[in-house]
Amino acid sequence: MKKAKTLFAILFSCWFCCSAGTDVDSVQRELEQALRDRERFEQHKLRKIEGIKRNLKRNPVIAQQADLLFQLIQEYRKYQIDSAIRYTLQYKDVVERLQDPERINQASILLARLLSSAGKFIESGNLLRQIERDSLSVALLPDYFDAFLAFNSHYGQSSNTEHYFTQSEIYRDSLLTVLDSSSLDYNMALATKCLFHHEADKAREILSHLLRETTDNQRERAVIAYLMGIIYKNEGDIEKQCYYFTVSAITDIKQVVKDNASLQSLALCYYETGDIDKAFTFIQKAIDDAVFSNVRYRTLENSSFYSIINASFQEKEAEQKRVLRQNLIIISALTILLMLVLFALYQQIKKLKIARADLHNANQALQHLNEQLLHVNTDLSEANHIKEEYIAQFFDICSSYIDKIEEQRAAIRKKFARGQLDDIGKMLKSQDVVKHELEDLYRNFDVIFLNLYPSFLDDFNKLLRPEEHMTTNKGELNTELRIFALIRLGITDSAKIASFLRYSLRTVYNYRVKVRNKVAGSKDEFEAKIRDIGTIRSF
Repeated sequence: MKKAKTLFAILFSCWFCCSAGTDVDSVQRELEQALRDRERFEQHKLRKIEGIKRNLKRNPVIAQQADLLFQLIQEYRKYQIDSAIRYTLQYKDVVERLQDPERINQASILLARLLSSAGKFIESGNLLRQIERDSLSVALLPDYFDAFLAFNSHYGQSSNTEHYFTQSEIYRDSLLTVLDSSSLDYNMALATKCLFHHEADKAREILSHLLRETTDNQRERAVIAYLMGIIYKNEGDIEKQCYYFTVSAITDIKQVVKDNASLQSLALCYYETGDIDKAFTFIQKAIDDAVFSNVRYRTLENSSFYSIINASFQEKEAEQKRVLRQNLIIISALTILLMLVLFALYQQIKKLKIARADLHNANQALQHLNEQLLHVNTDLSEANHIKEEYIAQFFDICSSYIDKIEEQRAAIRKKFARGQLDDIGKMLKSQDVVKHELEDLYRNFDVIFLNLYPSFLDDFNKLLRPEEHMTTNKGELNTELRIFALIRLGITDSAKIASFLRYSLRTVYNYRVKVRNKVAGSKDEFEAKIRDIGTIRSF
């Protein structure tokens, strides 16, 4: 039955360890959260310490002062060794005044334990040797043997002397004889003994049980998890040792234990896995804790590993800087190339913008020209229509004149046949027909010309001074306007104008001079401007 229980315990331990290995990510996240909350945990501890100190100042009862001082020692012993020593000295002084032998021995054992942690081995050894073992109560024997164990262990680590390690194991055996076999301290001491005597399976079985029975609210859990990590470190299982050192570190952080080994071991674990950044972070935190707590052997341990990790960290940083410089050069070259490309692109965009502006202007000009062309085509179309209309009218007038001539010839022939020579003579001498035909000619000329150039009168008046503007009946021109109407049609010779209008050359000349004197602008350009009235401008 006993063998079956032992086998079950071993199997359960193996299952627990294997399952723990699968939770590395989980405990790492928990550790990261604990690190973020580290200051909050420490502030809580400091408030607790300040509360005890206030009670100590207000309490006049010496016995109660001793109790409060003992509480302060427990708060400081794993937090700040110098303060713990100072309050232990006060505690010893108070219990000596109380003349309490039990507490005096307790204070001496506590002080010796703290002095060895602070590296004051001579004072610690002298104080331990002054304690008479026979005078100790059964309750103080575990503390007495633990103090000797710690003294030899610390001294051995400091001097690297095997003798002191052997002595520490002897005192551990003595400690096991005085501890309650069912107590947590007994099982921790037994597991440690098994570990140092290469009984890893037995140590793992005990520690696995203790881990299940403890929580993060107990400082001992950090030591238990740390010892489990040592077991797997000895076996070369990097994943499991990292897991248990992380569990240990979480408890140390939550309990504000500055005298810890978990952070240092965790740093070495990450160093072995090649995660130099995390290794450097944790070894730095371990050194900070050791310096703050002033535990000498912790400082020595951390310092020895710090140089190794720091060298790797510096080497990694140097490599990162080299890569960074190389990348910076590449990025700079690419940036310059990009700037050149952007500059070339900018120039092309600028040219394109100018080309687009030119194209837009050309399109606007073309549109304007199209509008002008449309206008000219319209004018030409109208001009062609007018020409067609007035060519037809011209043929109609010519035909009318031929008919009139034919009528007159017929009338003359008839009178000649009748012998009415006197009537023929009267007809030939009469001016009424000529006058009537001239009036028709001028009226037709006025109508045709004003239809060809409907704005002639307005444009003509624009060239004159305002007070000299001319007015006529609708559809008619006066003599002066007819002269310049003929000039507009290209008949500039005064003789031809005089012949058409049946005036003397002198009269035409006088009319032209008279109108020129009414011009608002240059007289020399007047007739040229007359010839431009109604002209379709080229473009």
